[in-house]
Amino acid sequence: MSKRIWGWFFFDWASQPYNTLLLTFIFGPYVKELMGSGTAAQSAWGLGIGAAGLCIAVLAPLLGAISDVSGQRLRWIWLFSLLYVIGAWMLWYAAPGDFHLGRTLGFFALGLIGMEFATIFTNAMLPDLGPREQLGRISGNGWAFGYVGGLIALVLMLTLLAENPATGRTLIGIPPVLGLDPALREGTRAVGPLTALWYAVFMVPFFLWVRDPKPPKAPKGAVRQALGQLGGTLRMLPKTPSLLAYLGASMLYRDALNGLYVFGGIYAAGVLGWDVTRIGIFGILAIVTGAIFTALGGRADSRFGPKPVIGACVAILLGVSLVTISISRDHVLGIALPEGSPLPDLLFMAVGAVIGAAGGALQAASRTMMVHQARPDRMTEAFGLYALSGKATSFLAPLLISAATWMSGSQQTGILPLVFLFLAGLVMLGFVKPDGDTAPR
Repeated sequence: MSKRIWGWFFFDWASQPYNTLLLTFIFGPYVKELMGSGTAAQSAWGLGIGAAGLCIAVLAPLLGAISDVSGQRLRWIWLFSLLYVIGAWMLWYAAPGDFHLGRTLGFFALGLIGMEFATIFTNAMLPDLGPREQLGRISGNGWAFGYVGGLIALVLMLTLLAENPATGRTLIGIPPVLGLDPALREGTRAVGPLTALWYAVFMVPFFLWVRDPKPPKAPKGAVRQALGQLGGTLRMLPKTPSLLAYLGASMLYRDALNGLYVFGGIYAAGVLGWDVTRIGIFGILAIVTGAIFTALGGRADSRFGPKPVIGACVAILLGVSLVTISISRDHVLGIALPEGSPLPDLLFMAVGAVIGAAGGALQAASRTMMVHQARPDRMTEAFGLYALSGKATSFLAPLLISAATWMSGSQQTGILPLVFLFLAGLVMLGFVKPDGDTAPR
């Protein structure tokens, strides 16, 4: 593979810890610990992520259209990388005794916005990396490479930094390194600076080896021209039913998948009482299966096309969501368990493995599918719409989970909306043509 492809892979490697360490396995459960209540933490987490999703949904298509007109994708990636680093680093200040929920969610949302917008512009580079028949494998390998980066970051976090609150020691039985104070949870709070530094270091190959094929020269009136093109694209969507159906389907199933990722750690902490160490092991298992099956999914994508891969993964995740809702400390699938049964823990570990496997393959195949549906000369705009489709309800689903959790007083009932999102996405996928619309766009 060329240096350019390897450089593009490094964005996935560099950015994955925001999902792995902050969204799901380390920082989310830590917030639950600080707040004391799994229900309250799940509600607050949904509110913060929903607000970030609303911002992304509104701005993503416009920024993508401006990039297509100006040809300055790398400059946008620099800008949003800065937001990523600042947002992640500032999570260090979420200290016990000085925890401010609004400030913490604000910086978390800032970093999340930076990651999501940078992803729009890097995804738009995918069609330039190889022939169309190889894009599925390239996308899958890139996502798998990112999972490996997330795995290494998580292992470092668990073995060297994140302390068990009961013992003050890490997974391997040592105090947090660098003299960090476990009483102040400095080992766990170091997840913010670690995520920021990881991104800054491993984006170096990306910026050294990846070059934009378009000249970085913006014409006069670029914003007005971009708005005009975006408006034209939106008006033409009803005449491109496959693209419209795919944007709708991906809006639903990706939102549901993000819900599984975002609330998985908080769910395990609140429903099963897992500590950060056990959640971390759960994360390692999910990432390992994710890396393996994302690479395999990329090969299936190249051979059969992305649509069958997407359909199979969504169906699997729908089943997993139903199983997840049925898991509690004293019941599994409606069957009462004796006190102290290990079955809920074992089953939830298996659930994590399946979510990692199907979720990784689904995301890699989904961005390949967007290439099949999009117009080549407006690829960044198309991925802006793709981001919009992934975020148009992303602010709604966390809010629905937040509201359902608050009204029911149950974390299990709170994630019920995910089941309906996966089901609706699977139905809409049936209207998508594997190679997109043939009508003029």
